[in-house]
Formats: sequence, structure tokens, C-alpha cells
Amino acid sequence: MAGSDWAVELEDVHLTLVSAAGPVNVLRGIDLAVAPGESVAVVGPSGSGKTSTLLVAAGLERATEGRVSVAGRDLGAMTEDELAMLRRERIGIVFQSFHLMATMTALENVAVPLELAGRRDALDRARACLEAVGLGDRTGHYPGQLSGGEQQRVAIARAFGPAPAAIFADEPTGNLDGETGRRALDALFRLAADGGATLILVTHDPDLAARCARQVRIEDGRIVNNAG
Repeated sequence: MAGSDWAVELEDVHLTLVSAAGPVNVLRGIDLAVAPGESVAVVGPSGSGKTSTLLVAAGLERATEGRVSVAGRDLGAMTEDELAMLRRERIGIVFQSFHLMATMTALENVAVPLELAGRRDALDRARACLEAVGLGDRTGHYPGQLSGGEQQRVAIARAFGPAPAAIFADEPTGNLDGETGRRALDALFRLAADGGATLILVTHDPDLAARCARQVRIEDGRIVNNAG
């Protein structure tokens, strides 16, 4: 597969952060290529660089060295405004914490990012995404009126609102119990498959990792296993 055909590609990516004790080499030459529609679990011990890899790939953190591309766009060559536009239109992000606006209904939480991106069908699209995650009867509820699992499904609906090329999820069920987490994951995987989106998720859960087509293990800022 040609480099431009990869949905997500990291080439010799390094990330060095400044601390009071001096520079910290968080990522030490990450090479990762993910095909369109592929699901990849990023696993490894705490502090190994899993979340940093995801943040760099999603354009939320700038790589110190190396090249990062998503949907054929070179993130290193983009301005902050261009990166923000790319995230609104082509990238979906799901965190362990739901990051919903407490003063907005479920429908508004999903629709507002679409409105900011200029979508005229924002409300209709938001309603369809909430129905897709089983929350069609909760559109007028505020986050405080929803369970943790329902809030995460709202966050998943929001991530899929723009029909993104790539979804990045960081411990998406970390705050949920087993059955609640399973329902949220079912929604995440189903929407990714239906939309042909690439899915990259960070997890400590071996059962969740096993649901992905491939597992990538990171230790000490390096990929040590890239098994199918």
C-alpha cells in the first residue's frame, strides 16, 4: 500500500517533553501504518507512551520529530487552525472522561460541533447518530440526567457526527462497569464498521484489545510488537 493510501501513518515519530528534571523522551521512533477501516488496539504498561502516541496521531500533540499523516494530510505541515478543522471534519476522538457540556442536551452536545463545522444538517445528523447508539429517546436529556454508559454513548455519537476517516479512543470504557462498557463498545465498533472508519484505541483490557484486528504493543516509547 502506498504511503498516501494509509488512513493513519506515523514515521519515526519522537516526542520529547520538558520537565523540571530536564527533557523526557516519551516517544522514541514510532513507526505505525494503519489501513482504512482497520481496527488497532494500542497496548502496553502504564507510562509506556500509548496515550502520547494516540494524541500525536490525532493532532492533539505535535511530534518533536518525524512525520504524522491522517487521511492523506501531513499534520506537521498544518497550522493550528488547519488541524482544528481537520479534527472537526475527519477525526473523531473518544476519551475515558466524557467531556460533555453539562448545560447542553445530548442532542446539542452532538450537534454543536457539526454546526461549528458548517453542517446545515447538524441537528438531523446528531439525532441519527444518537439513534445509532440507542439513545434516540434521550436526545433532550442533559448529561446529569444520563448514566455513565449513556454519557459515553453520547460522546461516541459526537465523535462519529462528521463521518470521520479515523476514530481515536483512549480507554473508552475505563470509567464504566462491564455490561455498561460492553454496550458502549458495541456502539463504537458498529459505527466504525458501518462508516468504514479506521479505529485506533488505547486499552489495558485484553478482552477489548482482542476485538481489534491488530494489537500494537508499546514499551518505553517504542513499538515492540505489531502483530496482526
